Amino acid sequence: MHDVIVIGAGPVGLACAIEADRAGLRASVIEKEALVNSLVGYPAKMEFFSTPELIEIGGYPFPVQGYKPTREEAIEYYRGVMERAAIDVRLYERVLTVSGERGDFTVVTSRGEHRARHVIVSTGFFDRPNLMNVPGEGLPKVTHYYREPYQYVRQRVAVIGARNSAAKAALDCYRHGAEVTLIVRASKLSDKIKYWIKPDLENRIKEGSIRAHFNTVIEEIRESSVVMRAPDGVRDVDNDWVIAMTGYHPDYEFLEALGLRIADDAYRTPVFDAATFETTRPGVYLAGTVCGGYRTGRWFIENGRFHANQIVKHIGGLAPEPIPFEAIHWKTEE
Repeated sequence: MHDVIVIGAGPVGLACAIEADRAGLRASVIEKEALVNSLVGYPAKMEFFSTPELIEIGGYPFPVQGYKPTREEAIEYYRGVMERAAIDVRLYERVLTVSGERGDFTVVTSRGEHRARHVIVSTGFFDRPNLMNVPGEGLPKVTHYYREPYQYVRQRVAVIGARNSAAKAALDCYRHGAEVTLIVRASKLSDKIKYWIKPDLENRIKEGSIRAHFNTVIEEIRESSVVMRAPDGVRDVDNDWVIAMTGYHPDYEFLEALGLRIADDAYRTPVFDAATFETTRPGVYLAGTVCGGYRTGRWFIENGRFHANQIVKHIGGLAPEPIPFEAIHWKTEE
């Protein structure tokens, strides 16, 4: 019998296990894919917007070579924390069901069963892209993740989106020899693009190095073209690859299968106590970015890591105060 089972081995899930262990609780982390799988899916050599001290967990220092950590440094840091903290992490083991009640849950996975008194769900959102729901979206040429530019050399690439991920993908592909077309549903680039990225993209668009279509949506994706609808009509544009940076969302099917309630609001926010992070199912807690629903920028490692302390306090019988969200310094890529 575990005191705590954490579902999800991202930075916040690991932080929860560390806090539980320090409180004298027996904890285990179960992850359906790789350790810190979202970070593994980030673009190669990506630089975080956060400085290292803001994404540290468990009080373990995060040394970096530059001012801000790279994707590779972060993955290695969290791997090192897992080893130093001796966290029991079970990778490539998918949670299928959670039955029972507080004090005696049975967690059934792809590899067996585990019993626990409490369950913390820290599953993030990065493996669930927001689909455009257009014909051809399932073609091999379409991806909702951008990792590196080399496969796009001398290719006609359509990048869909108007925020940081789309801006970086468009610039990176252009600088590595791709013919880039940026397709934006809104009338302009997002004001949330980082201040050192936005002018670069605007200048590339102005000089014609990157073609941009605003107030434009994709209607269909074909083997060698994309069909776009703009204010001046519909056009069929030659295309080899589509990088759809349309955002991500939590795995609502999994959350609802756990018996958790989802609010009927614009963001489909999971319902939980603002101080304890306990859900409407007693003994089951939420931690990290999954708490924000479709509002994926509300929680990141910087502020999500504090959920661990709140949850473990409540499990230990204490009454934590609500986290003053606006008072926490935080940043987010999206």
